[in-house]
Amino acid sequence: MKLRYRCLIVDHDDTAVNSTALIHYPAHIEVLRVLRPGLKPISLEEWFLKNFHPGIMCYLKEELGFTEEEIRIEYRIWRDFTTNRIPEFYPGFIETLQEYHRGGGLVAVVSHSERDIIERDYLSCRGESSFFPDLIFGWDYNEERRKPSCFPVEEILKCFKLEPSEVLILDDLKPGVVMARASGIDPAAAGWGHAIPQIRNYMKSNCIAYFERVEDFRRFILP
Repeated sequence: MKLRYRCLIVDHDDTAVNSTALIHYPAHIEVLRVLRPGLKPISLEEWFLKNFHPGIMCYLKEELGFTEEEIRIEYRIWRDFTTNRIPEFYPGFIETLQEYHRGGGLVAVVSHSERDIIERDYLSCRGESSFFPDLIFGWDYNEERRKPSCFPVEEILKCFKLEPSEVLILDDLKPGVVMARASGIDPAAAGWGHAIPQIRNYMKSNCIAYFERVEDFRRFILP
């Protein structure tokens, strides 16, 4: 099988799994209930936009003014939600990665979720739908080692002895695109997790392809 790309670098939340509405946004609401009880939570759409730009840590520290101690409390609440709720993969996503992998393709994950949570999500798929990535890079408090830094991509290229032209990055938000462009790699957009006009327009303008359905992504990467 002749693949268009030798390696896929895929995001996790709202690209592979439907997790923001189920896990991350409810966790944020709980965080505000505990730390800012008088503050009205932003909407789910606004939460997506904060993750899109300027990024979650910037939002928490600069807009909400969280102290380092409050960041630690926020993390404990978020971790409780991510540990106790397992999101579902979008229909057809695991099967697409399976087929791509069987054809000789490599799959890496670069995400703002923590590595052990990503591993658990993939391991939760059993039987014919089981699949596990070749490499996983999760959340790192060192900004120089997490998306949109090029560090994860550089490590993947080094590990697999790849050229940037042999890799496709699939993400639903701006940080993945910024990382791709800075690394000389083609970015593609996963548009099945949300359809917020500001995000959709940016992704369509800055990616080589915008996929509204997992099936569209499958047809693009498989011959």
